[in-house]
Amino acid sequence: MAFGADELRVLRRALAVALHPVPLADDDVRECLRLADSVDEAVREAGRLRAFLVADLARYRDALPGTATSYLERLQDALAAGYDPRPDDLAALRALRGNPAAAAVLRRCQGLAEQSVRDRLAGRVVHVPAPAQAPRRARLLALPGGRAADAPKPKPQPQPQPKQPSPDERPVPKPSEVFPPRRKPVPPPEQWAVG
Repeated sequence: MAFGADELRVLRRALAVALHPVPLADDDVRECLRLADSVDEAVREAGRLRAFLVADLARYRDALPGTATSYLERLQDALAAGYDPRPDDLAALRALRGNPAAAAVLRRCQGLAEQSVRDRLAGRVVHVPAPAQAPRRARLLALPGGRAADAPKPKPQPQPQPKQPSPDERPVPKPSEVFPPRRKPVPPPEQWAVG
């Protein structure tokens, strides 16, 4: 996550206030709240991206071996986003071991899987994937000089209902549906000449 110059200024001011409490102007409080909302949105977007990468990876893994190159690319993208390889991934990579790129990714995934097991056995969780929808955290109304006393109590918002697909929407096709396997051409039937 990268911060712009204005965001860093707001963050620096908020940290200074946290260390040395002083009353804040309303504009400063609004800027802190905007920054908190931006960070929350970035966390939610990262969770959505991670969920998309994992679902896309599963589709390509199911279509192996025909999608080996695309599967390896998506697996490397998912690993870069913090994905821990699953047993299905390791089994798929072992099946593709003849491919030099797959062998290299297999070595990397085995190392990550071993480290993950060691961390879990040691009782520490280092790499926990974020949920697709990050929980809403408390607003920054408790800052000294903020408007915590004036702020109305937040009303519980109803949970949004999952969107029902409309009848004209189609699901995303699998790679095996888009690129069906090639069939051998059938030779024309031989014609018998009578005579």
